[in-house]
Amino acid sequence: MGHISKQKYAQLMTDNRRRFYRIAYSYVKNEQDALDIVSESTYKGLKYLKSLKESAFFITWMTRIVINTAIDHERKNARLVIFGDYMMEPEERGLTGFDEEVIFDLYDALDILEPDEKTCIILKYFEEYTFREISEILNMPESTVKSKIYKCLRHMKNYMEGVKCHDKFR
Repeated sequence: MGHISKQKYAQLMTDNRRRFYRIAYSYVKNEQDALDIVSESTYKGLKYLKSLKESAFFITWMTRIVINTAIDHERKNARLVIFGDYMMEPEERGLTGFDEEVIFDLYDALDILEPDEKTCIILKYFEEYTFREISEILNMPESTVKSKIYKCLRHMKNYMEGVKCHDKFR
């Protein structure tokens, strides 16, 4: 138990770099910004390495640092959020024009959420974390995570139904 060495930290960062990049990218939708966030998070993690009590909690601890760094970056730049794979051209993804519209409506619905709500949705549905893992990362009770996610899904559904209704009258 105890603190982890800088060498172990470097190995854990290398082993999990793609995971951290995906999380950062889901906030900023820009490769360079996501890399900057991971780089800044790596520095912060190293700087506060002594605060990590158990190496078993590394992923949870570092994910939280990446999320907070991404949210700070997002606040500073006030950008819209679009996620990873959807940066490809529609034809590359095999999407029709209709699918493309639905995806952009979904992103718009995500953008109406508060940062902590968006984080819950990203971790659950884009990174496939369990409710328990999300509760550990965000340091909140599992029941709160569940209710927040279900509330967000209802909110997003209502938003998307409103968009769909509005589109009929264009």
